[in-house]
This record gives sequence, structure tokens and C-alpha cells, in this order.
Amino acid sequence: MSRLIRKVSANTSNVVETKNLADIKNKTGNLYESIAIIGKRANQINISIKEELHNKLEEFASHTDSLEEIHENKEQIEISKAYERMPNPAILATQEFYEDKIYHRKADNDLFS
Repeated sequence: MSRLIRKVSANTSNVVETKNLADIKNKTGNLYESIAIIGKRANQINISIKEELHNKLEEFASHTDSLEEIHENKEQIEISKAYERMPNPAILATQEFYEDKIYHRKADNDLFS
């Protein structure tokens, strides 16, 4: 999953741009449903990015103070900066939604009838 995010983020700029609400609505027929789908996907992306970052930073966890730790902190800072430069998960999710890369379906309402 993390590789997919990197590929998408490399092609997506960190610039926020105005989207046409009619285009978002036309994908599902309901603007709020479309936004909910984008929001859920953004949360999934955010969780996977956080897990990946946490796993990478966990490699640097040590309980000793030494000269080597200073060099490790530089690497840790570089990793953190790389993740800070990544596009916002909502931007990635919106891009995926426009490119029909998100699978979504309506819940079967007959189950509650």
C-alpha cells in the first residue's frame, strides 16, 4: 500500500485547487455521498502513511545517549521532512476519486426493511 501512495504522491502536487462540485456530485449522484467516500479514503491513506512513518522511526528508537545517536537523529529528521512534503491525504483521495481508482458501492437498504 505504501508504494501506491508514493507513486500517487509523486504525480500529485501539494497545491490545493478548486474542484467543480457538479463533477464530484456526478460520480455518485449525491454530493454528500461523494464527499463521504473521499473522506473515508483520505482516512485510509492517512492511517497507512502514519503506520509507515511510525515503523521507519521505530528503527531509530534507542535508550542510549551516544555520538551515533546524533547521526541517527539527522536521518530521523530527513525521514520526517520527506513525509511532511507529501501531499495531504485528502488531496490524494480526491485525485483517486476523479480517476475512478476508489471502489465504492451503495449499502443494500433492503436489509433494514
